[in-house]
Amino acid sequence: MCVIAFIILYMSKLKQYIEEITGETMNPTPVRASQFGRLPLYLTEGYRFFDAKLMQQDLLLVFPKMVDRISILQLSKHNKILRNTVGKPVVFVFDNIEAFNRKRLIEKHLNFIVPDKQLFIPELFIDLRESYNRPKTQREQEKLLPTAQFLLLYHLLHRNDNNSIEHYAFKDLAKKLGYTPMAISKAVGNLKSHDLISVEGSKEKRIVFNRERTELWHFVNNEKLLLISPVLRRVYVDELPKQAVLKTNTSALPEYTDMNPSRQQFYAIEKTLFYALQRNNELVNLNEYEGEYCLELWKYNPISLMEGLDLDRSVVDPLSLYLSLKDEHDERIEMALDQIIENYIW
Repeated sequence: MCVIAFIILYMSKLKQYIEEITGETMNPTPVRASQFGRLPLYLTEGYRFFDAKLMQQDLLLVFPKMVDRISILQLSKHNKILRNTVGKPVVFVFDNIEAFNRKRLIEKHLNFIVPDKQLFIPELFIDLRESYNRPKTQREQEKLLPTAQFLLLYHLLHRNDNNSIEHYAFKDLAKKLGYTPMAISKAVGNLKSHDLISVEGSKEKRIVFNRERTELWHFVNNEKLLLISPVLRRVYVDELPKQAVLKTNTSALPEYTDMNPSRQQFYAIEKTLFYALQRNNELVNLNEYEGEYCLELWKYNPISLMEGLDLDRSVVDPLSLYLSLKDEHDERIEMALDQIIENYIW
């Protein structure tokens, strides 16, 4: 593949990753090294440069031409030179880089992106790891996609036949649930690959689940271990956003169980909404460690799952709540989660 074709293909991959994980559209434009004045030859020859904007912040995207020949120490020195030259954050972009080198980049506080793996820009308060630093086991590779899990949970929660997603054609289902038709198609393919659904119809296709609800839950949660936590990450703020958020974690457990609420208040927010608030500087004292409220960024929309349910609309749904806490090693929480399963799995 020629260099130009490779850049076009890789730039498309980068843009898609940024949009999926932040909800923002990034449109990088190439920059000639000569525009920066007199840079050392090892910089002008060793990298490709692109101007870009993310969360209203101008960035310089830097693509190393030969990653295997550059040390992290060198990257740190090059970052300092470029940062002082262009006067804006420098973000290294890698097609692939070993996990131990990603760890060293983080230790050096160097901004970097590895599409489909990690987005680390501490200057913009971003640290997202969609893929983990260790190789995935076969079991981890077989987890449901967030959108597929959303469809499955929606089906489990909405027992009223009038609300069944089995009645909707794909395009109508996308409109109803706030997803793109492409996202629904990928989710359907994911569910079908695990033999959870069948697809019926030719022109107007719709899904049909292959198991009854109780059997389906035990199959995906206990037998095949397909379900994931909806929580992408947790951050803290001192004021609750005015936009739609729902109580979650130990703040939501009292709604479904006998457990008392915790002192720390927890709220779930869909990730793209969070990043929109962050872009507009609407989050007060946003930080990683402490605050009046803990915000859980969710991989799917917690509010959409509650649509049409005869439950308290101020809290997240019980099944997602269970999945967000099932790995906690706290006896009180474990007892509360047992109550959820007893009460909401038929």
